[in-house]
Amino acid sequence: MLRILSFFILIAISLVACKKKEYQLGSDLVDQNNILGGISTDTFDIVSYSIEEDSVISDNAANVLLGSYNDPLFGSFDASFYTQFRLAGVDPNFGDPSTIVIDSFVLGLEYLEYYGDFDPQTFEVYELQEAISIDSTYYSFSTVNHSGVNLVPFENSTITPNPLERTIIGSDTVSSQLRIYLDTNLARSLINEATSGSTTFSSNDEFLEFFKGLYITTNNPIQAQGEGAVYYFDVNDPSSKATIYFHQDTVATSYDLLINSDCADFSNVQIENSGSAVDMVIQDSTQGNQEFYAQAFKHRAALSIPGLDNLPENIIIHRADLELPVQFQTGHKYQPGGNVSVATRADSSSTELLNVGVIGIYDDNNKRFNVNIREYAQAIANKTFDLTELVFSPLYFINSAERIVFNGKDTINKDQPRLVLTYTTY
Repeated sequence: MLRILSFFILIAISLVACKKKEYQLGSDLVDQNNILGGISTDTFDIVSYSIEEDSVISDNAANVLLGSYNDPLFGSFDASFYTQFRLAGVDPNFGDPSTIVIDSFVLGLEYLEYYGDFDPQTFEVYELQEAISIDSTYYSFSTVNHSGVNLVPFENSTITPNPLERTIIGSDTVSSQLRIYLDTNLARSLINEATSGSTTFSSNDEFLEFFKGLYITTNNPIQAQGEGAVYYFDVNDPSSKATIYFHQDTVATSYDLLINSDCADFSNVQIENSGSAVDMVIQDSTQGNQEFYAQAFKHRAALSIPGLDNLPENIIIHRADLELPVQFQTGHKYQPGGNVSVATRADSSSTELLNVGVIGIYDDNNKRFNVNIREYAQAIANKTFDLTELVFSPLYFINSAERIVFNGKDTINKDQPRLVLTYTTY
């Protein structure tokens, strides 16, 4: 479902190459091409649960998020974002500002994807009063001071987004955009500043001192379960910009304020799932043996396989196929993404996650994620790595609203998580 432009293994990654040998997963593997045959077993006990994140970095990801939805199992998900703007060109020549008639001021945002349903949402935009920086770190809980004046006129504030329809701008048909109409008084103040004789428009640094950026958010009424959506926007696409449309001496023209890779931006995500199904598992991890959860920005699915600690050292593992069934029906709006990232910990006392070096691949026919954890299992058998939990996250952990419901070993559904180990001994 997702078509986000760049991949992110969205976990706190420690570079394996910088660790001691005991952290180099799979370093003692024998070439699998030289091994024939093998014995298979799938009798491993799998204990599953969920863990909660509290500090997720969200700045300058591949896309920003905007919108809200109410998930029946996970609770409410509310996303906003902050961004800077850059000049389309320095020292623009607006001529005599008294001859300018401003027609509209429009914030256009290029859609990438969405998660949920196309229900009406109420959008608000505020001017930043505090600078943001591309060199700073911002988290999903970070906020920046902004004015209290909503720049979206009331009559333009409620929009039903539809990323599946192309957008018409004048006589042009373009890729789908969310277009939010802003107060033209802001456009007038920008033009007046540009024609005042100041150096504000002489460079981007000067401009950012005057106009620090915008905060784009929603202010939706209480949404029913299953209502709403979060939208993903490519703010680095040339179509994502704020445009002043005006007439000067009866000639129609426009001026753009750009959003690009030089602009600082970050998403603010508020998730409220107190009393929800996922919260029950966080409060009582044993409930994760029935079903366990992963959710972008907040929750990671986790499991332990205690039997791996009993593998003999004289074992050569061909494959270690981990099957993670999910609860999902084809066509449902809360679809899992195509991949999950896989991580572990250096030891039981570590809070740092280490990339295992593989990803889980979603199999829609069997409604499960398949992960080959051969190198992880071999490192445990060789006693070069401690047995710790495996952690699974939506691959786009900091730039999606995706969530996943996994079956646990005590599920009432048909399929349980399973590890199939194929090996030989020597």
